[in-house]
Amino acid sequence: MEIIVFFSLLLLVCCVPTNQRAADSKALDQQISNQQDIHAVLRELTASLAEQKVKIANLEKENQVKQVAFSASLLDQGDVGTGPFNTQVTLIFKHVVTNIGNAYNSGTGIFTAPVRGVYHFQWKVYGFGNTETGAVLCKNGDHIYIAYEYPSSGAVSASNAASLLLEAGDQVSVRLWANSRIHDNQNHHTTFSGHLIFTM
Repeated sequence: MEIIVFFSLLLLVCCVPTNQRAADSKALDQQISNQQDIHAVLRELTASLAEQKVKIANLEKENQVKQVAFSASLLDQGDVGTGPFNTQVTLIFKHVVTNIGNAYNSGTGIFTAPVRGVYHFQWKVYGFGNTETGAVLCKNGDHIYIAYEYPSSGAVSASNAASLLLEAGDQVSVRLWANSRIHDNQNHHTTFSGHLIFTM
């Protein structure tokens, strides 16, 4: 009888640590699993944060690009006529009043679209005497619209406007109409302006 009781006690003592070891092992496995889950969540959050940073940077850039506008007149100073020439000549509007976004180049007279969108342009030319006065709006070298007058005497001005869908890198300029003459002075009669209406 003593042997049976002793054996039962021994069995009971041996069983308790085994059950405790199994519980400890299960708890440890659960902790490892939880740590792995936490690491997976952290990786997902890190990737999501990186995506959000890229989106914010793109939105900031897009917002800056949406700010495009320029306005310039033909002469910086002086009182000068331009033309006539037997071919069209790109006019270089040197007196820049506004150039937000720096898309207009006062060295070449060319506006380069920084982003795809709809842009609005206006140009006005001034002339006098018995000579044609005209200028053509060109997109990538192609004739879009003309502003034109042919005075018999005195002063005259002609103007026009256009809204154009431009791709990034498209170029817009104003060319003096062949065999016409324009004039500008400190009053800035001959002008070229444009701005981005909206991106697409």
